[in-house]
Amino acid sequence: MGISNHELHNEFPQFGELIDELRKNDPTFQHHFRQYAELDQEIEGLERRDAPIGDDQLHQMKQQRLQLKDDLYKTLVKKSNGAT
Repeated sequence: MGISNHELHNEFPQFGELIDELRKNDPTFQHHFRQYAELDQEIEGLERRDAPIGDDQLHQMKQQRLQLKDDLYKTLVKKSNGAT
């Protein structure tokens, strides 16, 4: 199984500038972005090293990453439409 790159700029390239802006100016976005990036790196590291972790635990981590990504996406869509 290949290891996918889930970095937020790769996931949502259409929002690249907005991601950068919100990371600098929106503390809530910044916090969620950091959580997402750290979890993504942890998952990627486990997959690359084929680390001994249960499938259930890895699945749970991936679900958490997906929820964070969904929350970040909703914020990006909201902010890109001019809503504050």
